[in-house]
Amino acid sequence: MDGNKKKGIAIQIFVYLMAIAVAIGVGYYFRESHVLLHVLYADVAGTLVIFLFSRIFHNSSLYDPYWSVAPAVIVAYYLYTSQYEDSNRLRNILTFILVQWWSWRLTFNFLRGWQGIHQQDWRYDDLQQQSGKLFPFVELFGIQLFPTFMVFAGCLPLYWIYFYGGDLGIWDAIACVITFGAIFIEWLADRQLFQFIRKKKEKGSTLTSGLWAYSRHPNYFGEMMFWWGLFLFGLAACPQQWYYFVAGGIIITCLFFFISVPLIDKRMLRRRNNYQEVMDNISGIVPWLPKKRF
Repeated sequence: MDGNKKKGIAIQIFVYLMAIAVAIGVGYYFRESHVLLHVLYADVAGTLVIFLFSRIFHNSSLYDPYWSVAPAVIVAYYLYTSQYEDSNRLRNILTFILVQWWSWRLTFNFLRGWQGIHQQDWRYDDLQQQSGKLFPFVELFGIQLFPTFMVFAGCLPLYWIYFYGGDLGIWDAIACVITFGAIFIEWLADRQLFQFIRKKKEKGSTLTSGLWAYSRHPNYFGEMMFWWGLFLFGLAACPQQWYYFVAGGIIITCLFFFISVPLIDKRMLRRRNNYQEVMDNISGIVPWLPKKRF
């Protein structure tokens, strides 16, 4: 690990410790409000801290790990505060382990590929060029607060799991299989991509083996599965109130289908020689048998 990367990771750790500290303080200040509200206030406060440091370091990618860090903090808080509630402890512990595993793995994967504070996601570079002087507003509301609200919505099932959860049932088993499978798919897809990037020799080549032979974005498929797995745990805990926490899975699914994947495919068409052929033969997100083997 070179010096720039070590420095960047050290900055990330410091910034996130500050964000967590401020979030805890804000959450404590609003502790008399409804649990969901003071978690939301704390979540927004943490995001604002990340935004402040993003402006200081001129790098919006400081926010990127927030997607995986925030749920780990939220689920830990729910586990702690629900210890005296009449909820199913086994389901609580199981979802806590799964969310923490997902969080640490995804955060590690980001840090493994991040080269330091000088590296910013290409999508943010494009937005910065397009928005000019308005970029700070785009960064705050589009790059940071909007994803924060999406992740908060995705975590809504955790509230019903930890504060309303009844007996274990078949939906818990299904949710466990889907959530575990989602994390495994993401891990395997990211591992295959990391190895391909390290070994590839031909410039502009595309990974079309392993999971990537059945989906152009298997890591995104695993990510969507994870959030729907949490929804199913919520459904198992409190089926009569499912409509309160289904929005997160829908919003995140729409994000990948209608924003993330089209943006990446458009970029890859410009940068990869055979990407149109890949698009014509390999499913976009949901794994499916390819029309031809590469």
